[in-house]
Amino acid sequence: MEQVSLATKTSGNIIRCRAAVAWTTNAPLSIEEVEVDPPKAGEVRVKIIASGICGTDNHTLEGKMKTPFPVILGHEGAGVVESIGPGVTTVKPGDKVLMFPLPECRECFYCLYPKGNFCEKENILSPTGLMLDGTSRFTCRGKKIYNIMGTSTFTEYTVVHEIAVAKIEAAAPMDTVCIMSCAVPTGFGAVFNTAQVTPGSSCVVFGLGGIGSAIVMACKASGACRIIGVDINEEKFPRARALGVTDCLNPNKLMKPVHEVVKEMTGVGVDFAFEAIGLIETMVAALKSCNRSYGVCVIMGVAPTGSQLSFDPLVLLPGRTLKSSVLGGYKTRDDIPKLVTDYVQKKINIDPLITHRLPFPKINEGFRLLREGKCIRCVLSMRP
Repeated sequence: MEQVSLATKTSGNIIRCRAAVAWTTNAPLSIEEVEVDPPKAGEVRVKIIASGICGTDNHTLEGKMKTPFPVILGHEGAGVVESIGPGVTTVKPGDKVLMFPLPECRECFYCLYPKGNFCEKENILSPTGLMLDGTSRFTCRGKKIYNIMGTSTFTEYTVVHEIAVAKIEAAAPMDTVCIMSCAVPTGFGAVFNTAQVTPGSSCVVFGLGGIGSAIVMACKASGACRIIGVDINEEKFPRARALGVTDCLNPNKLMKPVHEVVKEMTGVGVDFAFEAIGLIETMVAALKSCNRSYGVCVIMGVAPTGSQLSFDPLVLLPGRTLKSSVLGGYKTRDDIPKLVTDYVQKKINIDPLITHRLPFPKINEGFRLLREGKCIRCVLSMRP
């Protein structure tokens, strides 16, 4: 079993540690010494062990998503609880935990309703970069540093709300299950929960990165007989085929719009379409790729702030369904730890999603691999 030693003497004190700070958009992250405040009431301070690099982090760094700067990015992290604030009851120092970009307060209408998971205490739609009390727990060079979606995992220590952290199996390998904070539930849930893909069905997946690859794996597990992968980077195609894609399309090399090609390949369009890129044009293409009478399109990609999704409403009239979800519709604290247990018990396998591992100081190299399409998921190790 993986052993993690905690410096319990730090409890109640400010911790100075390394973090990758994004001072501005479209610039490399800077490894800095930051000060991390102790947790306040209802908060948890976590020693990060491993963190995945998600496309959403890159979109934020490129200025495509509204987020205050300077900021510590990262929302796909696994770690060990270092200390807890007053009133915290669900985790304790020494617990292995995952942190989630979407909380589960277990009190609001959305948390208590059986369907859906979009907690009213979310910090995604209109990100403040601050804790619920309106303050920050990070300081660098005398300046306040913002968080990302209440998490911030590109740092050796972070502070999160208890409602956005959950204890996981002690036997879970942190440098693998960290991607269960975002990529895995987002992709798996899009298939199992949101679309509910059926055996023998046909699917198309736009975007073959981390989330798209998880979608492919889940479509295959659901018994889909044909899985069409769409991406402009053909270097991703061999990995996609290994995961279950049956046909690969590069829209830049087609003589017709991709949705028309998909319709020709299937005769009537696919049963299920998934968009995991975050571009308006690919969202519309995914929708038009569906069978017009009963096809289901699920949008998982996050479009740039201020984007407007526009298409002829007649596209929906015959019976197509357009849906979306965050983190696959899973109740984060209740459901995702169960996925971790399933992985530990070898009921599911997420290992193929992690293609690269790097030490934390090489985080900018990890972003380069992501931008160039060289990896599915790159995991950063925070160990010295």
